[in-house]
Amino acid sequence: MTAQESNENFPRDERAGQAGAEPAGNPERDEALARAEAEASEMKDAWLRARAETENVRRQAQMDVAKAHKYAIEKFAEDLLPVKDALEKALAAGTDVPAQTLREGSDLTLKALNAAFGRAAIREVDPTGQKFDPHVHQAMSVVDSDLPPNTVVTVYQKGYLLNDRVLRPALVTVSKSQEDG
Repeated sequence: MTAQESNENFPRDERAGQAGAEPAGNPERDEALARAEAEASEMKDAWLRARAETENVRRQAQMDVAKAHKYAIEKFAEDLLPVKDALEKALAAGTDVPAQTLREGSDLTLKALNAAFGRAAIREVDPTGQKFDPHVHQAMSVVDSDLPPNTVVTVYQKGYLLNDRVLRPALVTVSKSQEDG
């Protein structure tokens, strides 16, 4: 029996697996394979596009955060410009301005500054007579006083909060207890 004759005894699909023989064309299988390859190619393309889009969104978010940091005080700076203008006008007026006019101009300038602080959520800390809080106050000295212990007696410099974060602690003198005498 020759090799040709023995091959004829096997069905075509079994002969395909033998010594380099090419499988016979099965149109359904070839069509299914072509569809699967096309779908895989589409999926790969969609994945690459999604990955590129994700990278673009990440880069844009980084740029937005950088801009937010860079221009975060823009609104506050705009609110301070009228204050600067008022101070420059007062200084440009010279020495012939009556003290009352200078006082009124200073009061208006301070009101404009306080309004700018209010819009920026900057609050003043004036703790006179309050209990000492080391998170908001900085004790410069401790003195004898008729006030209860650990009470703020004198404020040397007001403190400021930005929202609820300490921007600058208040510099204070604190009463000491009679026992520390």
